[in-house]
Amino acid sequence: MAKRVYQAWKGSNKFIFGGRFIFGPDVWSLFITISLVVIPVVIFCIFVARHLLHKFPTYNAGYAILVVAIVFTIYVLVLQMLTSARDPGIIPRASHPPEEEFSFDATSRTDSTGRQTPSLQFPRVKEVMVNGMPVKIKYCDTCMLYRPPRCSHCSICNNCVERFDHHCPWVGQCIGLRNYRYFFFFVSSSALLCIYVFAMCALYIKFLMDGDYPTVWKALRHSPASVVLMIYCFISLWFVGGLTGFHLYLISTNQTTYENFRYRTDRRRNVYDRGCLNNFMEVFCIKIKPSRNDFRAFVQEEILRTPPNAARAREPEDDSGSYTRSKVEDDLDIGGDLLKISQRRNIEESDEEIGRRDDDRRSATFLESESASAMDKQISNTGSEIPITRTDARNSSWGRRSTNWEISPEIFAKNSSVAGSGSLTTEK
Repeated sequence: MAKRVYQAWKGSNKFIFGGRFIFGPDVWSLFITISLVVIPVVIFCIFVARHLLHKFPTYNAGYAILVVAIVFTIYVLVLQMLTSARDPGIIPRASHPPEEEFSFDATSRTDSTGRQTPSLQFPRVKEVMVNGMPVKIKYCDTCMLYRPPRCSHCSICNNCVERFDHHCPWVGQCIGLRNYRYFFFFVSSSALLCIYVFAMCALYIKFLMDGDYPTVWKALRHSPASVVLMIYCFISLWFVGGLTGFHLYLISTNQTTYENFRYRTDRRRNVYDRGCLNNFMEVFCIKIKPSRNDFRAFVQEEILRTPPNAARAREPEDDSGSYTRSKVEDDLDIGGDLLKISQRRNIEESDEEIGRRDDDRRSATFLESESASAMDKQISNTGSEIPITRTDARNSSWGRRSTNWEISPEIFAKNSSVAGSGSLTTEK
């Protein structure tokens, strides 16, 4: 079954509800932030706002204090979810490096054997024009693309994010092009909520002092919840209030937190600054771009393409990389040739030996035939039979025992006596 994009996602993000909501890997910190907002408001509603319901009898205005606190809290939580649960501006990863940037260098590498092998190269930094000024953009090895201007790779989420501001652990998400507006509203609204709760607690203390508790000390002892909330809101206001002021400065100068901390010592001109009013309109009035990712779409099987330059560069590298393998194959071929040669030589030697054996056999047959003809002549001359003995003593050149016909000495003695008597008869 084909997987969806969020199921095969290579970043460190967390998805819920079938890829409809995307969070950072530290999404659990979101619950801490929610508790830091909800728990103080609940305490405020129970121990402070409840006592203020009847302090404003005209039009029952006291109920508005409780309603405003609840609605404002819900508004802050919604802004927090809009910041945390949406795509901050993630740039989809490329499946291969940019082909149009490849360059072929034929003298850039030298292997261990001293052979030069070409390599595939492309520039790590490029320059693009932004508002008439050159801006350097870098190549991302993880995402295999050139990052657009103001884009950076988040090491926590493992994604390249457009107009990257920072990774906020309080919302468990990167802050970028598509959620920076909601992040600013969340921080500023949290600051306003702290101010509201602090003011209502101070008002309740004032009502206590006007009543049965004339001194501040007695009023504080009567409502310890108000004291705790005022201290908590004062400390939180330094954080969220200071963060709101800092981001107001960044928006007015059209900077990001990343750019401010990294390039503050460069003292170079900000090519993105278009004036205070236009900078605010860019953040709050321009329509947010749609996401580049469809996390619920099915993953498309991409056909791998090999760029021409990459093919030319890969061939020498394959030759250098397979040098040992080709050498072994050559050795095996040479060994096979030697084996064939040795077999051919053995065959030739065998043929020569067989030839020698045939010659020995023919010579032995010839000697036997000569002996037999000589004996036949002797028998015809004498007219008597000559006994012949058969011996099996001689070994042939083939290493096997073969029979040989030999004339015994007795036959030679008898033959000589017969020849002598013949000669005497002739003399007579």
